[in-house]
Amino acid sequence: MKLSKSSALRLLIGAVALCLLSFAPQTGARQSTQFNVKDHYVKSEHQIPMRDGVKLYTVIYSPKDSSQKYPIMMTRTPYSAGPYGGAYRPSLGPSAAFQQEGYIFVYQDVRGTFMSEGEFEDVRPYIPNKKSPKQIDESSDTYDTIEWLIKNIPNNNGRAGVWGISYPGFYTATALMDAHPALKAASPQAPIADWFIGDDDHHNGAYFLFDSFGFCTFFGMPRPQPTANQFRNFDYGTPDAYDYFLRLGSVANVMKYFKGENKYINDVMKHGNYDEFWQSRNVLPHLKKVTPAVLVVGGWFDAEDLYGPLNIYQAIEKNNPGAKNILAMGPWSHGQWARGNGDSLGDIRFNSSTSAWYRENVELPFFNFYLKDKGELKLPEATVFRTGANEWKSFDQWPPKDLQSRSIYFRANGKLAFDAPKDSGEAFDEYLSDPARPVPYTNVITNSRGTGYMIEDQRFAARRPDVLTFETGALDEDLTLAGPVTADLFVSTTGTDADFIVKLIDVYPDNAPNNSPSGANVRTTPLGGFQMLVRAEVMRGKFRKSFSKPEPFAPGKPDEVKIAMNDIHHTFKTGHKIMVQVQSSWFPLVDRNPQKFVDIYNATDADFQKATHRVYRSARLSSHLKVGVLK
Repeated sequence: MKLSKSSALRLLIGAVALCLLSFAPQTGARQSTQFNVKDHYVKSEHQIPMRDGVKLYTVIYSPKDSSQKYPIMMTRTPYSAGPYGGAYRPSLGPSAAFQQEGYIFVYQDVRGTFMSEGEFEDVRPYIPNKKSPKQIDESSDTYDTIEWLIKNIPNNNGRAGVWGISYPGFYTATALMDAHPALKAASPQAPIADWFIGDDDHHNGAYFLFDSFGFCTFFGMPRPQPTANQFRNFDYGTPDAYDYFLRLGSVANVMKYFKGENKYINDVMKHGNYDEFWQSRNVLPHLKKVTPAVLVVGGWFDAEDLYGPLNIYQAIEKNNPGAKNILAMGPWSHGQWARGNGDSLGDIRFNSSTSAWYRENVELPFFNFYLKDKGELKLPEATVFRTGANEWKSFDQWPPKDLQSRSIYFRANGKLAFDAPKDSGEAFDEYLSDPARPVPYTNVITNSRGTGYMIEDQRFAARRPDVLTFETGALDEDLTLAGPVTADLFVSTTGTDADFIVKLIDVYPDNAPNNSPSGANVRTTPLGGFQMLVRAEVMRGKFRKSFSKPEPFAPGKPDEVKIAMNDIHHTFKTGHKIMVQVQSSWFPLVDRNPQKFVDIYNATDADFQKATHRVYRSARLSSHLKVGVLK
């Protein structure tokens, strides 16, 4: 393993691009060059004391025009509040429109990171009933910071807003717990909700190896004292991450790189089940008594945090009747709404500047209304982009109330139908899953996880013998699916554990026009027969009945595996087909399952074995997807 500055940059841009989104300029280049921050704002740096005496580094950009009062717009981040010293950020706030509008912008290093004092803890648990006035969590740190800002920063109007993307989105969500009275508006964007069930490092207990390893090679290593440069360098030494991780072998072998120095990796290796360590980091149960107005933002093709925004929105709805809680979901990768136009992703065009539209028509009006009393807020409960049809839609609730629950069944000869099978006995399809030849998650040779796989053409997978494929005939009218998708599989295995990955796919007609975006970083793919990934999810089979108490499969015995997939809002156009693929590896996005009931984090290479998996499609054991059809 070689270390270099160039590899660190590549890693930041690729596999862990979420970090750059959190502290890089969130605007288009044209807007940024037209506005010189230093001409309009004064920068000051502070060490703000928390209730336990720890001081958090905070940088404040205040408008030079002191003829009026301004609201505070804050983001808290583990990815650097810099630049430090005399240098200025090239752009401020969620978008360039905010700096021109006039706000007091605040950036803070969370405790234990960069220039702040204290000890860092990943997704620090919330303490609902603090037993000491000096007990802290991220909620109390946010409260103490706002209290100091309101009292000490000149020309503030007594109102504060908080926003953040990804990890800063998590800190924004925690600001809603025991919120400071001055906090009037908050926007958790791509926020972390639960790191074991659906965000970032695990999905349904399956370990997202590529993300976790790449993230931890530069983040979370020991930081003995405050520093302006906390990141590390790493080089895979090959452009092929699939080959790199396969050669390293088991997860236990992979994690030897960290030599026990990364606390988070140590915790992951010790907590293989959904125990108190993970449960205490679940944000959702604590979103109660929410008083600020909330704008939850997410992207339909967000590779890191799609579970978070959807479930945080739902938790606030459930626990806070009458609260102002708005959802915005666009056709975006992680943080794509904060940069560029958002008119395409990978090979798919969206036929409009979705990101720019959101920033102008949703985000800025929301904060202006609640922090400045400016304008009329005409936003609906849910502003949601409909992929496939490529149009924005408004709803007075999400999921939409007019959904018709339907099931799409696996049928013989690779067919997919809304009619249940009538086969007697135990009709099934089967495949051999070999951990030595796992199914790749992408057809691209890369050592940067990227975002395009969320919408990538799946023909490369459909042609493998260890991937089952089912599809409908060509649709004779448009079909729009919205809301939750649940895969209900009936399976058996010759092993005692297995992963099951289910993909919902939109198959384009063979005569579809070739209108893929072109550019230096885009692979132009013919869209005739394109298999566009709409949604995919994994379930680690041993958690099929309980995430806290895993159980082995009984070899050869049929069992049920339900997989809760994240919501969709997609139109399958006339002439398109609906496809479902089922497989048992998704590498190296997800670590390989040994297919033996063991502690996977400490499994040896000898534990990995081939296994034959059956997926049943009979009247009694009818594998299917449960979807919502929008009329």
